[in-house]
Amino acid sequence: MTESDPRRRRDPSSISRARRYTPRGRTVREAAEGSEDNRARENGARDREAARRERNRTSQQQETDDLAARRRREAAARSRERRQRETGTITEPRRPEPEPKRTAADRSEPLRRTGTVRPAPTRRTGPINPPRRGGPRGTVRATGPIEVRPIASLPRIGNPRRRLRMAAAFVMILLLVSGARLVQLQVTDSAAYAADALNQRLTTEPLPAERGAILDRNGNRLAYSIEANYIAVDPGMVAGDPAELAATLAPLLARKASEIEPIIATKETAQGEAIRFAYLQRGVSLDVGDEIREMENPGLIIGEDESRMVPGHDLAANVIGFTGGEGTGLVGLEAAYDDWLSGEDGEVSYERSQSGQPIPGAFYREEEAVPGNDIQLTLDDKLQFQVQNILQETVNEHDAEFGSAMVMEVGSGEMLAMASTPTYDAANPFDVDDPEAYRDYGTQATVDPGSIHKAIVFAAALEEGCIKPDGTMPVDQTITKGDQVYRDGYEHGDAVLSLAGIIAQSSNVGTIQLADCIGKEKLYEYQLAFGLGQSTGVGIAGEAAGILQEPQNWSGTSYGSVPIGHEGTATIMQMAALYGAIANDGVYVQPTLVDQKIEADGTVVEQPEPEKHRVISKETAESLQYLLQAPIAAETGTGRNAALENYHLAGKTGTGSLVVDGVYAPGNITSFVGFAPAEDPQYVVAVSVYVPGGGGGGSTTGDAFKQINEFALGYFGVRPAAEPAPVFDVWG
Repeated sequence: MTESDPRRRRDPSSISRARRYTPRGRTVREAAEGSEDNRARENGARDREAARRERNRTSQQQETDDLAARRRREAAARSRERRQRETGTITEPRRPEPEPKRTAADRSEPLRRTGTVRPAPTRRTGPINPPRRGGPRGTVRATGPIEVRPIASLPRIGNPRRRLRMAAAFVMILLLVSGARLVQLQVTDSAAYAADALNQRLTTEPLPAERGAILDRNGNRLAYSIEANYIAVDPGMVAGDPAELAATLAPLLARKASEIEPIIATKETAQGEAIRFAYLQRGVSLDVGDEIREMENPGLIIGEDESRMVPGHDLAANVIGFTGGEGTGLVGLEAAYDDWLSGEDGEVSYERSQSGQPIPGAFYREEEAVPGNDIQLTLDDKLQFQVQNILQETVNEHDAEFGSAMVMEVGSGEMLAMASTPTYDAANPFDVDDPEAYRDYGTQATVDPGSIHKAIVFAAALEEGCIKPDGTMPVDQTITKGDQVYRDGYEHGDAVLSLAGIIAQSSNVGTIQLADCIGKEKLYEYQLAFGLGQSTGVGIAGEAAGILQEPQNWSGTSYGSVPIGHEGTATIMQMAALYGAIANDGVYVQPTLVDQKIEADGTVVEQPEPEKHRVISKETAESLQYLLQAPIAAETGTGRNAALENYHLAGKTGTGSLVVDGVYAPGNITSFVGFAPAEDPQYVVAVSVYVPGGGGGGSTTGDAFKQINEFALGYFGVRPAAEPAPVFDVWG
């Protein structure tokens, strides 16, 4: 096309006219001609548009109000449903009210500039995304009314005020519980918790009381206590391995590690209570205590204690006895007078730190210990030493198994010496091979006394008038009682013997004949009066009483056995008391070993007088004091080897038997009991040993009897005899 082409030339106003085209079918020209009318119509259209917009705003406000009202109704419905569910009453749900119908004016759309009105689309009242009606894709949906479903109940909207109230209530309850617990801890249970805390720090240690001393008659200490240490343990504070600690302590404490380890390792009792103190060893030396203290183990406790000292070691050990690890007496006088010697222990309680040291300024309480009291014995340590040595030599010389020897003061009954063998070291009492070493054979061993028992028959015969001191009687070589034949050891045939001869030769036949004259009932009375069948009460724990045959229990052989010292048992202490009664002019005096008891402050406690009673008359006793010299002074006497050059001794030998497990053991009990000087008796001496190989009383114990008398008489300054020994005619 060219420029001149008329189709390309356009009226410049034609475009404007086209833009003003309306579908009313008017042309541009018509429009131009009616422009005035158009302006009027345009003004009316603007007014109508403003009115329509106002109606739309009103309609929208109405819809907003309707929606708010509908939501309130739905919330009320949900509230009712919730209350019904809570109360159990269920009603048919209420359908929501239909929305009010809208008018055509409400649904009208804004007018176009041409003044025409666009019809508004129909409002959907069903679900936003209704399900398809079926059919393949692209098919037309079914027409008709859409089912209106009730709006589902919305979830309950949380109430922040309620949550705040619940949280506040929970916090208040927690504070109340915490406050109540604090009140309980600080007010109600504070004392209990404070006590528990104190107990965890508190340590209570004993303060052992000093044990009283045992003194001899001259005040020399036979046993006493010295300062020492005890070693204890608090298992809960022990540092290190208990087994290693036990191995270290074992040689220091002289104990096996296997004995120490369980004590260290056991922290609680069977009842679940904590163990804060347990002894490992008592009475250790101060040097050992210092060595253990240097170990600086907080679980070890080193405290003040005492150790029992026995300077004489085995001197009178069987009489004194010893104490155990806890400081209590176990045997001898230590056991018999334990309450008097031990005193009362004290204790100290204090708070300890974790290192085991006392806390300065903390709790501290101390109860002082009350020391024990002393006892002073009647023993003389020097005489005791000599008697003990003489007895041991006799036992060794004759291969004896055991023996005893003693010296008693006539008139007072005080025991001046009491020796026993075998013996032990009382300073180290547990180092023995045989516990029999602890026995005091003078008071705890009962044996057939043998011929030393004949003194009772002689005294009863004189007292009952069966024979006079210078009388004689025919004595056969043998005599039969029951089915037993008794004979004299000295061959004399059928002879007439004086009473001195019967005593000197220890005639069994003559003694049995005198017993027949006395009678068994009377003889039994004299046995009791002389102290047989009951312990002497000398003060040794475990003293034996012996066995005494009552007359109704006698058999046929008893008439021969009992008078000569068989079918019954006695201790050598009982026999010494018997001869002491003869030496004391016929008055029996109970033997005593404790001279006096001394309190810790030095006050002497008055001792009760020993029991005394008369057994025979003074005349009978004096006759026997003279006649009992015959066994030593007469040429045929059984105790000739006991004769002492410067003193006159009186006594009787005896050969008895030892019963073991109900049967007689092999060998003999050989004894020698008497007093000196015979003309004025001062001291009773008794010696007895068991010789399994056999032997006679005089030959075995005569020399010991002599040596003991010789030392005692010289030691106590008894003047020698001024006249020669008497001469006895043993034949009638």
